Amino acid sequence: ALYDESGAELSAAARDILQQAVQTEAIPAAVTARHGLVVHRADLRAFPTRLRVFSTPGDTDIDRFQESALFPGTPVVMVHESADGQWWFGVSPTYAAWVEKQHVAEGNAQEVFAYAHKTPFLVVTGATVRTTFTPGQPGVSDLQLDMGVRIPLANLPPDKPVNGQHPYASWILDLPVRGVDGRLGFAPALLQRNADSAAGYLPLTRANLIRQSFKFLGERYGWGHAYNGRDCSGFVSEVYRSMGVELPRNTSDQA
Repeated sequence: ALYDESGAELSAAARDILQQAVQTEAIPAAVTARHGLVVHRADLRAFPTRLRVFSTPGDTDIDRFQESALFPGTPVVMVHESADGQWWFGVSPTYAAWVEKQHVAEGNAQEVFAYAHKTPFLVVTGATVRTTFTPGQPGVSDLQLDMGVRIPLANLPPDKPVNGQHPYASWILDLPVRGVDGRLGFAPALLQRNADSAAGYLPLTRANLIRQSFKFLGERYGWGHAYNGRDCSGFVSEVYRSMGVELPRNTSDQA
């Protein structure tokens, strides 16, 4: 049994609607892969729905449809879509689940993977940082970047305005954006130089493991990266990711 946020049990009819949204019968024997980059923090869901469900009435914390999250710049292979055309079933480096199309910009494989390996790059070493606000580029304005996110630097002159602002005290990031047609593009964004970041991954040392871990002290627990936070396995993976180590999504696999 599963229950919604009001404590009402999910009906058989509601379950049928969710299963129809998956449209399993429409999956062909062979799939043509489509590639994309995540443009901002995005939930990964067990079903193509925002409906939150729980194991017991009154529990509104651990959403059983919430699987994980993806972060800006993450490459995704899209292999299926929901019946309403609003969700991709995406395969990322660490997990496969449903992600809303609005969070992914579609490009070709070459440009997607070239971006993932582009240098030089900056690594977020704080719990979270945010890009500078700019009304001219809303897709990269005040954008949250979580620990371990790797963002290439834009090849732009350091003495020319970026989004109407002088970049003399900022890093100029090269971020993926989603056009109105859903296609992949790129736009520069500024990140303050005093933001907690590094020009490359941190050394993998015991001291850094402890130092990075304590940067999350006091953050609200978020099952499957819900509530704009992270759970136990997300916490571990983000700490290690800031040192260039990519761990599996689930704690059993991490162990």
